[in-house]
Amino acid sequence: MTAAQPEAAPPRQARGERHGKGRDGRPPLLVLSGPSGVGKTTVVRELRDAYPELWVSVSATTRFPRPGEVDGVHYLFVGEEEFDRLVGQDALLEWATFAGHRYGTPRAPVEERLRQGVPVVLEIDLQGARQVRQRLPGALLVFVAPPSWDELVRRLSGRGTEPPDVVERRLAVAREELAAEPEFDVTLVNTSVGEICERLVALLESVDPGASVAPPVDGAGPSLGPGSS
Repeated sequence: MTAAQPEAAPPRQARGERHGKGRDGRPPLLVLSGPSGVGKTTVVRELRDAYPELWVSVSATTRFPRPGEVDGVHYLFVGEEEFDRLVGQDALLEWATFAGHRYGTPRAPVEERLRQGVPVVLEIDLQGARQVRQRLPGALLVFVAPPSWDELVRRLSGRGTEPPDVVERRLAVAREELAAEPEFDVTLVNTSVGEICERLVALLESVDPGASVAPPVDGAGPSLGPGSS
């Protein structure tokens, strides 16, 4: 599959001081976002193993389960009417439509964990990340970027779980998401899941990892550069 490459993102580096709590004085709320196919779910799975005290929010969705997915573990699978009810009752911290289905973060469990002093991570898309920033300005927004545009195309095309038109729509959305990368506090390039997890654990443990992003290779996307604080 051939797809137009998005414009390169400028160099960036982590912003803000890390003092053991979020910027509003509460325990960390980590928002992980990035294009579909970049490996966010794998990163979150390894992060949970490396940092057991972390609580990972389970999103509600109107799409049907894929093979191997368990209700309440991977997603909360709900019907359209139930999702409408959640939206109407302001029971979602954020919600968005993606690839014809709606996804949202149940609000009460997140707020309860934060009140208990438990660090929380959300794995959500760009629309959701923007909504969380408005509602909870102290959240730390982390953008997970692909090593290159070609690699992202390969990952999305190689899944084999979706028809070509859906893949094309996902790539179109990915271009928009990559263009929004400067809105995030930290950018990490997924060349190694282990390295990303180490940096995320450092953030959660209030050690400034000094993540910085060097100019992209071949104009395909950002890549990690040497750390700076």
